[in-house]
Amino acid sequence: MAANRIFGVFSSRKESIVGTGTTTRQTMQKTYWFAQEMDNGALEVQPLNNNNVPAGPKLTVERDTFLDNYHPEPEYYAEIVRPSMDALEGSISRGEKHRANGEGYSAEYEFGHAIDVDEENVRANFGLGLTYLERGETGRAEDIFRRLVGIGSTFEPEHKHLFNDFGINLRRNGMVDQAIEYYLKAEKISKHDENLCLNIARAYYEQGDFENCIKYIKNSLELNPNLEEGLLFWTYLKNNGYLSEEDSTLTIDLEAFEKNQKKNEGPIADLDIDF
Repeated sequence: MAANRIFGVFSSRKESIVGTGTTTRQTMQKTYWFAQEMDNGALEVQPLNNNNVPAGPKLTVERDTFLDNYHPEPEYYAEIVRPSMDALEGSISRGEKHRANGEGYSAEYEFGHAIDVDEENVRANFGLGLTYLERGETGRAEDIFRRLVGIGSTFEPEHKHLFNDFGINLRRNGMVDQAIEYYLKAEKISKHDENLCLNIARAYYEQGDFENCIKYIKNSLELNPNLEEGLLFWTYLKNNGYLSEEDSTLTIDLEAFEKNQKKNEGPIADLDIDF
């Protein structure tokens, strides 16, 4: 973080009048926020939850407005919030390490603890959902899936590799309808992502919806005509009679590519290029 940028915990205060007549009194409501200055000088602020970690929707506040209405709370940040944030990060990191090592129940414990602290933490929810999917517990994964699609920050660019992994695992566990629902929501946010389009095509293929499968492969190759995975998939469909004459006229030169490819014997199932 650049020097002199605003960063830390701040409070805002809101006065209100309660009661009537002789019982009227003035009250002050104090709200704590985690704030960090962005490149454009505006502030991104996020409220603290009851466990003293940033949680919930983030707001953007212009710098002058922020300086007029938010008050620094350096002791509260140093003594309470920062240790709570560090502990949450520790739980998530340990969970990710356990999952990478195939230690599913230890991963579940750590991710579950993190979610107890911050119910909408995207990394923790992804981690727990992936843990369930890797164990084949699709019912429990469905609950996490529903939570994730309701969290606004799930499909932010910083979580791209996580939502790709989760979508792949949904599909591999036979949850194809959920994978499509999930990817289509992601598409609303990432409209120009060739890999996301290919993920959607793959899910539609497994659903048997070849019209939409072809549509999304076309979208993917229009975004990136050199995407090898898309070209492989298109070649497979062409060689196995899935394409109409009109589809086969895709305005991408496949001839040179096809000369260097053997005919695929099946769908591009779980190759290294699987996504």
